[in-house]
Amino acid sequence: MSTPSPNPQRTQALAMLVLANLFWGVSFPLIKALTGVHERVLPGSSSWFITASAIFPRFVLGAFAVGALCFGALRTLTRSEVRQGVGLGLFALTGMVFQNDGLQFTSASTSAFLTQLYAIMIPVFLAVRARRLPPWTVWVSSALVLAGVAVLARLDWRDLRLGRGELETLVCSVFFMGHILWLGRTEFISNRALPVTVVMFGVEAVAGLGMALFTAPHVADVLVPWTSVPWLGFTAALTLFCTIGSFTLMNKWQPKITSTEAGLIYCVEPVFVSVMALFLPARFSSWGGFNYPNEVATANLLLGGGLITAANILIQLRPLPRATA
Repeated sequence: MSTPSPNPQRTQALAMLVLANLFWGVSFPLIKALTGVHERVLPGSSSWFITASAIFPRFVLGAFAVGALCFGALRTLTRSEVRQGVGLGLFALTGMVFQNDGLQFTSASTSAFLTQLYAIMIPVFLAVRARRLPPWTVWVSSALVLAGVAVLARLDWRDLRLGRGELETLVCSVFFMGHILWLGRTEFISNRALPVTVVMFGVEAVAGLGMALFTAPHVADVLVPWTSVPWLGFTAALTLFCTIGSFTLMNKWQPKITSTEAGLIYCVEPVFVSVMALFLPARFSSWGGFNYPNEVATANLLLGGGLITAANILIQLRPLPRATA
């Protein structure tokens, strides 16, 4: 079967999704910084409350900001856009909750490796559904990605076991796969990205706030982090870059490529995370008043980043047919 001509906007879509990965790369040190500030202003908080407190403000602010940008379009919101936005919100929020809680019970390296398993699960799911094997480039690229993430995370295979943290991380990877596949559904191809994003953020804001109220020791504790200037600064950055910027780019540009390609491109995120960890933690901790040292550049960064980059180059040199999405 011949490969159809790629979408004329495909190159731009790839660049925009790499930019989204860059924004997500900033999210890791920002969330660690938010956790550090939260533990300082509210000692003894549960992991669930810390997770919810980091999640719901960014989506409340994001919903209002993006809603203001497309206020007119919201008045003509379609049923399909609502359906897509609700699905995206539920998939993304559930994945983030399981990922953040799972990190409390397993090492960061194991979590990073298991999260990226959606790069394998997406082509396997699509192959089962279509009853045909993906092309060899998908398998080779997926293997390179998983090897690259394992090297970046310094994965110790002796620590890889299926405890609570590992099981929660596997669950989060399934929901992230669902998010990517839901966004790539052809029935939503004509939906407008900004209204869909507002609905998605609204779902995450309401659910995240409910989780924060339910897990807070006292209802008033939900407002305590808002009295911290560093917490507000970190939340503002997380909202602007890692919420509005990344998800708007993802919702607009991912539908222009296949879901399999998108899953592989999103695995570039650990490379950006590793680079950001070289210089941002110390700056954040000096402002927030907690201990979060910079990481050190190693051969793992070069080798792991090189493997992931090679995987993405391979899959872009041999574009997948749109039908495989």
